Amino acid sequence: MFSKILTKQSTNDFSVQINKLHSAIENSDAIVIGAGAGLSTSAGFTYSGECFLKYFSDFANKYGFQDMYSSGFYSFSSLEEYWSYWSRYIYINRYMDIPKPVYSDLLNIVKDKDYFVLTTNVDHCFQKSGFDKHRLFYTQGDYGLWQCETPCHNKTYDNEDVVIKMVKLQKDMKVPANLVPHCPLCGRPMTMNLRADNTFVEDEGWHKAAGRYDDFIRRHKNLNILFLELGTGYNTPGIIKYPFWQMTHAYDKATYACINLGQAEAPTEIEDKSICINADIGTVFKKLV
Repeated sequence: MFSKILTKQSTNDFSVQINKLHSAIENSDAIVIGAGAGLSTSAGFTYSGECFLKYFSDFANKYGFQDMYSSGFYSFSSLEEYWSYWSRYIYINRYMDIPKPVYSDLLNIVKDKDYFVLTTNVDHCFQKSGFDKHRLFYTQGDYGLWQCETPCHNKTYDNEDVVIKMVKLQKDMKVPANLVPHCPLCGRPMTMNLRADNTFVEDEGWHKAAGRYDDFIRRHKNLNILFLELGTGYNTPGIIKYPFWQMTHAYDKATYACINLGQAEAPTEIEDKSICINADIGTVFKKLV
Protein backbone atom coordinates (compact mmCIF):
# COMPACT_ATOMS: atom_id res chain seq x y z
CA MET A 1 0.00 0.00 0.00
CA PHE A 2 0.97 3.61 -0.40
CA SER A 3 2.15 5.59 2.59
CA LYS A 4 0.53 8.99 2.69
CA ILE A 5 -2.16 10.61 0.52
CA LEU A 6 -1.21 13.98 -0.91
CA THR A 7 -4.29 16.12 -1.53
CA LYS A 8 -3.58 18.23 -4.56
CA GLN A 9 -6.01 21.11 -4.85
CA SER A 10 -6.02 22.96 -8.16
CA THR A 11 -8.04 25.95 -6.97
CA ASN A 12 -5.19 28.41 -7.60
CA ASP A 13 -3.70 26.81 -10.72
CA PHE A 14 -6.73 25.54 -12.61
CA SER A 15 -5.42 26.61 -16.02
CA VAL A 16 -2.03 25.04 -15.34
CA GLN A 17 -3.60 21.70 -14.47
CA ILE A 18 -5.88 21.86 -17.50
CA ASN A 19 -2.88 22.45 -19.75
CA LYS A 20 -1.04 19.53 -18.15
CA LEU A 21 -4.03 17.25 -18.70
CA HIS A 22 -4.42 18.41 -22.29
CA SER A 23 -0.76 17.60 -22.95
CA ALA A 24 -1.06 14.22 -21.23
CA ILE A 25 -4.03 13.33 -23.43
CA GLU A 26 -2.33 14.52 -26.62
CA ASN A 27 0.90 12.65 -25.86
CA SER A 28 -0.71 9.42 -24.68
CA ASP A 29 -0.59 6.18 -26.65
CA ALA A 30 -3.58 4.90 -24.70
CA ILE A 31 -6.13 6.21 -22.20
CA VAL A 32 -7.79 4.12 -19.52
CA ILE A 33 -10.89 5.91 -18.21
CA GLY A 34 -11.99 4.97 -14.72
CA ALA A 35 -15.47 6.37 -14.10
CA GLY A 36 -17.40 6.61 -10.85
CA ALA A 37 -20.68 8.12 -9.69
CA GLY A 38 -19.28 11.66 -9.78
CA LEU A 39 -19.20 11.56 -13.57
CA SER A 40 -22.94 10.90 -13.83
CA THR A 41 -23.61 13.48 -11.13
CA SER A 42 -21.81 16.04 -13.25
CA ALA A 43 -23.95 14.90 -16.20
CA GLY A 44 -27.08 15.85 -14.25
CA PHE A 45 -28.20 12.58 -12.67
CA THR A 46 -29.32 13.10 -9.08
CA TYR A 47 -31.02 10.72 -6.68
CA SER A 48 -32.66 13.35 -4.51
CA GLY A 49 -34.22 16.80 -4.59
CA GLU A 50 -36.42 17.96 -7.43
CA CYS A 51 -35.95 14.84 -9.57
CA PHE A 52 -36.90 12.51 -6.74
CA LEU A 53 -39.99 14.50 -5.77
CA LYS A 54 -41.09 14.75 -9.40
CA TYR A 55 -41.21 10.99 -9.92
CA PHE A 56 -41.59 9.55 -6.42
CA SER A 57 -43.78 11.96 -4.46
CA ASP A 58 -46.33 9.20 -3.77
CA PHE A 59 -43.67 6.94 -2.27
CA ALA A 60 -42.22 9.89 -0.34
CA ASN A 61 -45.64 10.67 1.13
CA LYS A 62 -46.44 7.07 2.02
CA TYR A 63 -43.07 5.94 3.39
CA GLY A 64 -41.14 9.13 4.07
CA PHE A 65 -38.55 8.33 1.41
CA GLN A 66 -36.07 11.13 0.74
CA ASP A 67 -33.97 9.88 -2.15
CA MET A 68 -33.98 7.19 -4.83
CA TYR A 69 -30.86 5.34 -3.77
CA SER A 70 -31.54 4.60 -0.10
CA SER A 71 -35.23 3.94 -0.81
CA GLY A 72 -34.23 1.15 -3.18
CA PHE A 73 -33.29 -0.98 -0.17
CA TYR A 74 -36.80 -0.81 1.32
CA SER A 75 -38.57 -4.15 1.78
CA PHE A 76 -41.87 -3.66 -0.03
CA SER A 77 -44.84 -5.82 0.97
CA SER A 78 -45.57 -7.00 -2.59
CA LEU A 79 -43.70 -7.54 -5.82
CA GLU A 80 -46.26 -5.36 -7.59
CA GLU A 81 -45.29 -2.39 -5.42
CA TYR A 82 -41.60 -3.26 -5.55
CA TRP A 83 -41.63 -3.13 -9.35
CA SER A 84 -43.72 0.02 -9.38
CA TYR A 85 -40.86 1.71 -7.55
CA TRP A 86 -38.03 0.04 -9.43
CA SER A 87 -39.52 0.44 -12.90
CA ARG A 88 -39.55 4.21 -12.40
CA TYR A 89 -36.04 4.06 -10.95
CA ILE A 90 -34.75 2.09 -13.94
CA TYR A 91 -36.57 4.21 -16.51
CA ILE A 92 -35.22 7.49 -15.12
CA ASN A 93 -31.62 6.38 -14.69
CA ARG A 94 -31.25 4.01 -17.65
CA TYR A 95 -33.64 4.94 -20.43
CA MET A 96 -34.22 8.68 -20.17
CA ASP A 97 -31.91 11.10 -21.98
CA ILE A 98 -28.75 12.24 -20.22
CA PRO A 99 -29.44 15.75 -18.86
CA LYS A 100 -26.06 17.31 -19.71
CA PRO A 101 -23.53 16.58 -22.51
CA VAL A 102 -20.72 15.53 -20.17
CA TYR A 103 -20.39 12.01 -21.60
CA SER A 104 -20.51 13.22 -25.22
CA ASP A 105 -17.88 15.83 -24.38
CA LEU A 106 -15.66 13.07 -22.99
CA LEU A 107 -16.14 11.06 -26.17
CA ASN A 108 -15.07 14.06 -28.24
CA ILE A 109 -11.92 14.30 -26.14
CA VAL A 110 -10.86 10.63 -26.49
CA LYS A 111 -12.51 9.43 -29.72
CA ASP A 112 -9.29 9.66 -31.74
CA LYS A 113 -7.23 7.95 -29.03
CA ASP A 114 -6.85 4.28 -28.16
CA TYR A 115 -9.10 4.18 -25.08
CA PHE A 116 -10.83 1.77 -22.74
CA VAL A 117 -13.46 2.47 -20.07
CA LEU A 118 -13.65 0.78 -16.68
CA THR A 119 -16.68 1.95 -14.72
CA THR A 120 -18.62 1.22 -11.57
CA ASN A 121 -21.59 3.16 -12.95
CA VAL A 122 -24.63 1.12 -13.95
CA ASP A 123 -26.58 3.72 -15.93
CA HIS A 124 -25.25 2.79 -19.39
CA CYS A 125 -24.39 6.43 -20.19
CA PHE A 126 -21.22 5.54 -22.06
CA GLN A 127 -22.95 3.38 -24.64
CA LYS A 128 -25.88 5.81 -24.93
CA SER A 129 -23.36 8.55 -25.74
CA GLY A 130 -21.71 6.62 -28.55
CA PHE A 131 -18.73 4.93 -26.88
CA ASP A 132 -17.69 1.66 -28.50
CA LYS A 133 -19.34 -1.12 -26.47
CA HIS A 134 -16.28 -3.32 -26.99
CA ARG A 135 -14.22 -0.74 -25.09
CA LEU A 136 -16.46 -0.75 -22.00
CA PHE A 137 -16.37 -2.84 -18.84
CA TYR A 138 -19.32 -2.30 -16.49
CA THR A 139 -17.99 -4.05 -13.39
CA GLN A 140 -21.02 -3.57 -11.12
CA GLY A 141 -23.91 -4.43 -13.41
CA ASP A 142 -26.48 -2.56 -15.47
CA TYR A 143 -29.88 -1.06 -14.64
CA GLY A 144 -31.03 -2.47 -17.97
CA LEU A 145 -30.51 -6.10 -16.96
CA TRP A 146 -32.37 -8.57 -14.75
CA GLN A 147 -31.22 -11.85 -13.30
CA CYS A 148 -32.70 -14.70 -11.26
CA GLU A 149 -32.66 -13.69 -7.60
CA THR A 150 -31.21 -17.06 -6.47
CA PRO A 151 -29.49 -17.15 -9.05
CA CYS A 152 -30.11 -20.55 -10.57
CA HIS A 153 -28.06 -19.78 -13.71
CA ASN A 154 -25.51 -17.21 -14.94
CA LYS A 155 -27.54 -15.32 -17.50
CA THR A 156 -29.00 -11.81 -17.60
CA TYR A 157 -32.05 -10.47 -19.41
CA ASP A 158 -32.79 -7.11 -21.07
CA ASN A 159 -35.65 -5.32 -19.31
CA GLU A 160 -36.43 -2.26 -21.46
CA ASP A 161 -39.74 -3.39 -23.00
CA VAL A 162 -41.20 -4.66 -19.72
CA VAL A 163 -39.97 -1.65 -17.71
CA ILE A 164 -41.67 0.77 -20.12
CA LYS A 165 -44.90 -1.21 -19.81
CA MET A 166 -44.61 -1.14 -16.01
CA VAL A 167 -44.18 2.63 -15.99
CA LYS A 168 -47.15 3.18 -18.30
CA LEU A 169 -49.58 0.68 -16.76
CA GLN A 170 -48.95 0.97 -13.01
CA LYS A 171 -51.76 2.29 -10.81
CA ASP A 172 -51.91 3.08 -7.11
CA MET A 173 -48.17 2.37 -6.81
CA LYS A 174 -48.49 -1.15 -8.20
CA VAL A 175 -47.73 -2.75 -11.55
CA PRO A 176 -50.10 -5.38 -13.06
CA ALA A 177 -49.34 -8.80 -11.62
CA ASN A 178 -48.72 -10.27 -15.08
CA LEU A 179 -45.76 -7.89 -15.56
CA VAL A 180 -43.87 -9.07 -12.45
CA PRO A 181 -40.78 -10.83 -13.88
CA HIS A 182 -39.96 -14.40 -12.92
CA CYS A 183 -36.98 -16.57 -13.80
CA PRO A 184 -37.71 -18.57 -16.97
CA LEU A 185 -35.93 -21.60 -15.52
CA CYS A 186 -36.81 -21.89 -11.83
CA GLY A 187 -39.80 -19.54 -11.63
CA ARG A 188 -38.45 -17.50 -8.74
CA PRO A 189 -38.65 -13.68 -8.91
CA MET A 190 -36.15 -11.79 -11.00
CA THR A 191 -34.03 -9.04 -9.48
CA MET A 192 -31.67 -6.32 -10.64
CA ASN A 193 -28.28 -7.28 -12.05
CA LEU A 194 -26.44 -5.01 -9.60
CA ARG A 195 -23.52 -6.08 -7.44
CA ALA A 196 -24.82 -6.05 -3.87
CA ASP A 197 -23.70 -9.44 -2.59
CA ASN A 198 -22.46 -12.82 -3.82
CA THR A 199 -25.63 -13.45 -5.85
CA PHE A 200 -24.52 -10.96 -8.53
CA VAL A 201 -24.43 -12.69 -11.92
CA GLU A 202 -21.26 -12.22 -13.94
CA ASP A 203 -22.64 -13.35 -17.28
CA GLU A 204 -20.81 -14.19 -20.50
CA GLY A 205 -20.76 -10.54 -21.58
CA TRP A 206 -19.27 -9.50 -18.23
CA HIS A 207 -16.42 -12.00 -18.54
CA LYS A 208 -15.68 -11.04 -22.15
CA ALA A 209 -15.47 -7.36 -21.16
CA ALA A 210 -13.16 -8.23 -18.25
CA GLY A 211 -10.91 -10.12 -20.65
CA ARG A 212 -10.79 -7.21 -23.09
CA TYR A 213 -9.84 -4.83 -20.26
CA ASP A 214 -7.04 -7.10 -19.04
CA ASP A 215 -5.76 -7.45 -22.60
CA PHE A 216 -5.81 -3.67 -23.12
CA ILE A 217 -3.69 -3.12 -20.00
CA ARG A 218 -1.27 -5.87 -20.99
CA ARG A 219 -0.76 -4.45 -24.50
CA HIS A 220 -0.23 -0.85 -23.39
CA LYS A 221 1.54 -1.00 -20.03
CA ASN A 222 4.97 -0.21 -21.53
CA LEU A 223 3.65 2.71 -23.61
CA ASN A 224 2.57 6.24 -22.68
CA ILE A 225 -0.60 5.27 -20.86
CA LEU A 226 -2.87 7.78 -19.14
CA PHE A 227 -5.06 6.59 -16.28
CA LEU A 228 -7.90 9.12 -16.24
CA GLU A 229 -10.01 8.79 -13.08
CA LEU A 230 -13.34 10.63 -13.12
CA GLY A 231 -15.58 11.08 -10.08
CA THR A 232 -14.46 7.97 -8.22
CA GLY A 233 -14.62 8.07 -4.44
CA TYR A 234 -13.86 5.58 -1.69
CA ASN A 235 -16.97 3.37 -1.72
CA THR A 236 -15.22 0.78 -3.91
CA PRO A 237 -11.63 2.07 -4.28
CA GLY A 238 -10.30 -1.41 -5.00
CA ILE A 239 -11.90 -1.43 -8.45
CA ILE A 240 -10.53 1.76 -10.02
CA LYS A 241 -8.66 4.12 -7.68
CA TYR A 242 -6.14 1.82 -6.00
CA PRO A 243 -5.32 -0.19 -9.16
CA PHE A 244 -4.81 3.07 -11.08
CA TRP A 245 -2.39 4.28 -8.40
CA GLN A 246 -0.54 0.97 -8.39
CA MET A 247 -0.21 0.75 -12.17
CA THR A 248 0.92 4.37 -12.42
CA HIS A 249 3.61 3.61 -9.87
CA ALA A 250 4.66 0.39 -11.60
CA TYR A 251 4.67 1.55 -15.24
CA ASP A 252 7.53 3.86 -16.19
CA LYS A 253 5.61 5.87 -18.81
CA ALA A 254 2.25 6.03 -17.00
CA THR A 255 0.45 9.20 -15.92
CA TYR A 256 -2.39 9.44 -13.43
CA ALA A 257 -5.05 12.14 -13.73
CA CYS A 258 -7.93 12.65 -11.31
CA ILE A 259 -10.86 15.03 -11.80
CA ASN A 260 -13.11 15.04 -8.77
CA LEU A 261 -14.80 17.99 -7.12
CA GLY A 262 -13.72 17.95 -3.47
CA GLN A 263 -11.72 14.72 -3.68
CA ALA A 264 -8.88 15.14 -6.16
CA GLU A 265 -5.80 13.52 -4.66
CA ALA A 266 -2.94 11.12 -5.24
CA PRO A 267 -0.30 9.37 -3.11
CA THR A 268 3.05 11.07 -2.59
CA GLU A 269 4.75 8.13 -4.33
CA ILE A 270 3.26 9.15 -7.68
CA GLU A 271 3.07 12.92 -7.10
CA ASP A 272 5.40 13.70 -10.00
CA LYS A 273 3.30 11.53 -12.35
CA SER A 274 -0.09 12.89 -11.27
CA ILE A 275 -2.50 15.63 -12.35
CA CYS A 276 -5.28 16.34 -9.83
CA ILE A 277 -8.05 18.78 -10.63
CA ASN A 278 -10.49 19.75 -7.90
CA ALA A 279 -13.39 20.91 -10.09
CA ASP A 280 -16.64 19.87 -11.71
CA ILE A 281 -15.91 17.27 -14.39
CA GLY A 282 -18.21 18.85 -16.97
CA THR A 283 -16.51 22.22 -16.52
CA VAL A 284 -13.11 20.65 -17.10
CA PHE A 285 -14.33 18.86 -20.24
CA LYS A 286 -15.61 22.12 -21.70
CA LYS A 287 -12.14 23.60 -21.25
CA LEU A 288 -10.51 20.56 -22.87
CA VAL A 289 -12.96 20.47 -25.79
